[in-house]
Amino acid sequence: MQLKPAALLFLFAILIVPVRVIGAESSKTGENVVRNGSVVSLQYTLTGEDGKVIESNKGKQPLKYTQGQNQIVPGLERELEGMKVGGEKRVKVKPEDAYGPVNQNAFQEFPKEKIPPDGLKVGAVLMAQGPQGESIPVRVHEIKEKTVVLDLNHPLAGKTLTFDVKIMDIQPPGSSQAPATPAKPAPPK
Repeated sequence: MQLKPAALLFLFAILIVPVRVIGAESSKTGENVVRNGSVVSLQYTLTGEDGKVIESNKGKQPLKYTQGQNQIVPGLERELEGMKVGGEKRVKVKPEDAYGPVNQNAFQEFPKEKIPPDGLKVGAVLMAQGPQGESIPVRVHEIKEKTVVLDLNHPLAGKTLTFDVKIMDIQPPGSSQAPATPAKPAPPK
């Protein structure tokens, strides 16, 4: 028995249509997964090695960032890839995947008279101005007779961090809801 061209075309269409429908469904579900270019809103609690909370946005505005744009620490960004809205995860991030190891070259001496009087105590956090005018926290590391040694490392450098995260929303790549500025957790207070 030989099929006529019209029957072959009908049979071919029946076989092809289900494949297209299945493919379309899987691409729709992919829109709700964290991937490069997605604008992600998340809730997080950041704790240090001692288990103490450094920062949390629970009950506040979610942190919003664009996946793949280096707007959050690399170790956290990598672990969020593939998560869905409502997904929760605990992520432990080593220093090299967060704010880096402590850089010994970032300890610099400054004349004591250049430091405000209330900043002349070990552990005091002062705000310095960066090359683009941004505020950068620096910590008083040591006080000498005529100079003060400031630690210019990020306050979380050299620390293993734990993030408890929950994905609140995901906008697909190309969404007009991209954050205006990079969103990194603030340094500890």
